[in-house]
Amino acid sequence: MARLYHVPLSPFCRKVRLALAEKRIEVQLVEERYWEASPDFLRRNPAAKVPVLQLDGRTMAESAAICEYLDETRPDPPLMPRDPAERLEVRRLIGWFDDKFHGEVTSKLLYERVNKKVTGQGYPDSGNVKAGSKAIKYHLDYMHWLLDRRRWLAGDAMTLADFAAAAHLSSLDYISDVDWNRSAVVKDWYAKIKSRPAFRSILADQVPGFRPPPHYTDLDF
Repeated sequence: MARLYHVPLSPFCRKVRLALAEKRIEVQLVEERYWEASPDFLRRNPAAKVPVLQLDGRTMAESAAICEYLDETRPDPPLMPRDPAERLEVRRLIGWFDDKFHGEVTSKLLYERVNKKVTGQGYPDSGNVKAGSKAIKYHLDYMHWLLDRRRWLAGDAMTLADFAAAAHLSSLDYISDVDWNRSAVVKDWYAKIKSRPAFRSILADQVPGFRPPPHYTDLDF
């Protein structure tokens, strides 16, 4: 059986979990206190980052690389388009969420409110929280612009770009940091992807000391 070393609210881990579930790959989840940088974990990934996936006799790191490996070795159902230009757009959007969105929003909200407490790094920086709360509005508006023109974020089919975005937003939704009333289009997109069987294990996550809002597991929120 595959084994995934992860942290429940990590958007990078969630993206891999969504890909694994969509591909119907059975996996054992192992929570990893990566900030402790244990010798065993450093042997699996010297970068001391999650996720780390053990599959096919390989130990793999970096969520984007893992997801593309899964799609190339288990092509059904496809999560990347066949057309090079369409793949470019998927990769661009994955980069947008895992780099820009992560730096401007996730790291300012989720990491300040949750990660600092869990890892014993102190209290949230109010300036960062304020900046993240402002930045997420811009990103939701950009998603609205995309989804107003496309069925899914990158085009007509659901792709890894949608999983990357949903992984970040679901983590933030756990701590009530997404204003779903800002865009009905984005809310409908999230409800659609949230209702997929691949999302079930993610919605069951529990983080000690933090309780998700009632709508978090509601498929008709």
